[in-house]
Amino acid sequence: MWRDRLTRGLALRLCLLLTALCVCLHVYLELGEWRGAPSPLTLGRPTQTSQVLLDSGERKLGAADPTESRVGDRAVKRRVSYVRTPKKDSVAGKTVGGEDPSTCCPPLRPNRKVFCAPPSPESPVVQGGQEGPEGRWAVCLDSRYSLAQRIHIQHCRVYSLGLGMEDKTVERSLARAGCEVHCFDPSLRQAHLQESDMWLHRLSVDWRDPNPAIPAQRQHSNTKKLATILNDFGHRQVDVLKADMESAEWKILENLVLEGVLSSVGQLLLEIHLHWAGFEVGGDDPSVVRYWFSLLKELERAHFRLFYYHSDPAKPRLFLHRNILNATSAYTLGWVNTQWRP
Repeated sequence: MWRDRLTRGLALRLCLLLTALCVCLHVYLELGEWRGAPSPLTLGRPTQTSQVLLDSGERKLGAADPTESRVGDRAVKRRVSYVRTPKKDSVAGKTVGGEDPSTCCPPLRPNRKVFCAPPSPESPVVQGGQEGPEGRWAVCLDSRYSLAQRIHIQHCRVYSLGLGMEDKTVERSLARAGCEVHCFDPSLRQAHLQESDMWLHRLSVDWRDPNPAIPAQRQHSNTKKLATILNDFGHRQVDVLKADMESAEWKILENLVLEGVLSSVGQLLLEIHLHWAGFEVGGDDPSVVRYWFSLLKELERAHFRLFYYHSDPAKPRLFLHRNILNATSAYTLGWVNTQWRP
């Protein structure tokens, strides 16, 4: 008798458990959270969409999603590794061999991505501009890229960003070759000054526009983002962008990546500083190096390839405040946009 009662009790409990499970599953499906199947609202009817995906993953023109730009921005922001302290066992902080990828410094002789051929005899002469021992800045006059042709037809534009710039050899040489040259330096006394061969502007290129809540007279200088300056000047493209911003280059480069300005640049000449993290960049050393590396990888995603590098032996041999025998705290890099078509 007691065995029959026990069997009926177990059967009743099993039925109640199955009923509760079915109810939970029904509620889960009604809320539309079942990821393996379509929502009940779309069952039995075709899915309506204004987009047609191609085999290559691109969308047809005229069928853009209003959220597409926001999704793209979020994707870029995810790729740009903002500095934060990683966990000790984090996979992102280790290489395959289990070593820290950022214990020291970049290689003394980084591998080039593109060989920049010497200019042809018909190409314009840019003094100090082609690679050589005479200077630390260089432009690529290879006929495969557009700068030489743009100089030949005198339809090239150069932006030079700096702080108290003294060496303008490349800028003046490009100006004499026929380029329209704009130099931005916040230390100038006049707001705009036209010299015989170039324009000078009392502007500091920053990674953010001025705060409108702060009166202009209280700001140290007139600072603007590069995208804002391009819009104000009515310029859509820049053949050569030279930047020597004394440790502000990382945040400025991040802004160029996030705002999609790199597609408007033909060649990027950039001096990077490695003796400290840079303005408004924090975190431990591995996080800082990952942040730097992610920005350089974004340059490659934007079709930029390294054609030139120069290390300054006169600079302190520091890497993130550490004395390194075979390191230097400053590198000058030259990048060419291989897909740039002005």
